[in-house]
Amino acid sequence: MDIYSIGSRKRETYRIEFKFSLLWEAALGIAAITNESLVETLDFSKEELDGIRRSFSRELNDQLTYVKENNTWKTLLQLLHQEDFQNLSSFASYVRDLSKEELKDAAIPYLGKNLNPAVSQLLQGSREALEMLQDETRENSFIPAYLEFIFTVEAEELKHHLITVMKGWYDSVIKPREGNLEAIIQRDMEAKRYMSEKMEPEQFVEWATDGIKYRPEPSVFTVLLIPHYFYRPWNVEADLEGTKVIYYPVANESLSPDSQYVPDKMLVQRFKAMGDANRLKILKLISEKERTLQELTEIMGMGKTTVHHHLKLLKSARLVTDSASKYYINEQILHSAAEELKNFLKK
Repeated sequence: MDIYSIGSRKRETYRIEFKFSLLWEAALGIAAITNESLVETLDFSKEELDGIRRSFSRELNDQLTYVKENNTWKTLLQLLHQEDFQNLSSFASYVRDLSKEELKDAAIPYLGKNLNPAVSQLLQGSREALEMLQDETRENSFIPAYLEFIFTVEAEELKHHLITVMKGWYDSVIKPREGNLEAIIQRDMEAKRYMSEKMEPEQFVEWATDGIKYRPEPSVFTVLLIPHYFYRPWNVEADLEGTKVIYYPVANESLSPDSQYVPDKMLVQRFKAMGDANRLKILKLISEKERTLQELTEIMGMGKTTVHHHLKLLKSARLVTDSASKYYINEQILHSAAEELKNFLKK
């Protein structure tokens, strides 16, 4: 049945906000380099990544191992949302001054209003509340183990780690590129802010993130966009009470704003993903019908890890999406790739 609406009220949506800081860049860089399943898909050559790793001190390497084991990149991001820190020194002072209860409270991500009472009980030392929260978040790949870590870790140990890993990363990775990074991120945020005034919020989020279709949700009033350089080409999502956070990759145009010869990052990503015979075969198989990883592994005659790696590259280029353990072709993106190339060549 068709519905004819005579209401004058517009459909409610969210508002867009922006933030940027080299502290966000540091925390997201730490998250990226310690995500072993994604690090090879970052927009860096092997030589660039090896050069970054060679700049690490032994202490920083030890702290990054701690991040891998305990997912403390999440703690860093959680803490950065507490205040608008002006520099690394102000962040370190803030962390040092936190009580044990304040530190753990800030470290736990927003899990939903209905779970707030259980979070409060966890902070009071209830293992029963911890186990309940772990059960509620069991489908998340890291949250249950992360909650256990926050519940058991000594506050001073965690404080020392957070300050040391942020300082080590900032000194090794951010500081040598500080001026250029700040200019890139500032330029991208200003360009996105300008475009946000020309588009509806939902349309803008999809454009700015190269494909995230974020529909309004109950009790989410704001989408906070934070640009990043190191974690390109990936978007990273998080939740705060009342806010959806999307840490999004800066556009190639922001890297080299004055050159007509610099292609859009996703154009490069798409053709890079298609520049492999095995990935083209996987695309053809998925275009015939949706398939599971197991099905693709059997048809391709490859190891599951290898096929999964190919799928990650195709997903990073938005050529493939997945749902309910099955992989699908993104027809709209696939069809637009040739047009995007044509537009770049005529630019």
